[in-house]
Amino acid sequence: MNNNDILIRLRYALDFSNQQMVEIFRLGGKEMDLPTLGQLLTKQDPEADLSRDAVCDSRTLEQFLNGLIVFKRGPQPAKPGVKPPNPFQITSQAHVNNVMIKKVKIALTMTSEDIQECLHLAGLYVSPSEIGAILRKAGQRNYMPCKDSFARNFLKGLTIRERKIDTTEA
Repeated sequence: MNNNDILIRLRYALDFSNQQMVEIFRLGGKEMDLPTLGQLLTKQDPEADLSRDAVCDSRTLEQFLNGLIVFKRGPQPAKPGVKPPNPFQITSQAHVNNVMIKKVKIALTMTSEDIQECLHLAGLYVSPSEIGAILRKAGQRNYMPCKDSFARNFLKGLTIRERKIDTTEA
């Protein structure tokens, strides 16, 4: 799952309009116009020429996630005498899914139980310790990298939860 897929799935799950997406990017520190946004929200063909498509890099995705936190919770007040933390946590492509889940959790004021519920709605059953391992900081002893299937199921469950889709019919 690439960064464009994550952006597309988050937009659908949280039901954002194009204007809201542009605003979220602005709040995250990235100026975005509608044509570029349209390119970012286009599913990428892995075998196509990537030079003509707009590929969402890790920094752009993280700017969206930071903007999502500000959009949903408001700006964090500056504390006197305390240096603000670095808003960019993605150090490699391997950490994208972990950071995405952490930042969505913060933006939507979710608990670990809410994440577990989203995964359950998608048909994936995980223990609280597995969720805790994914939410840990990279390099910590119990840190576990989040695989694409886990992130995909989280976004699927988030879609069901946020859009209140009935899963009993099928």
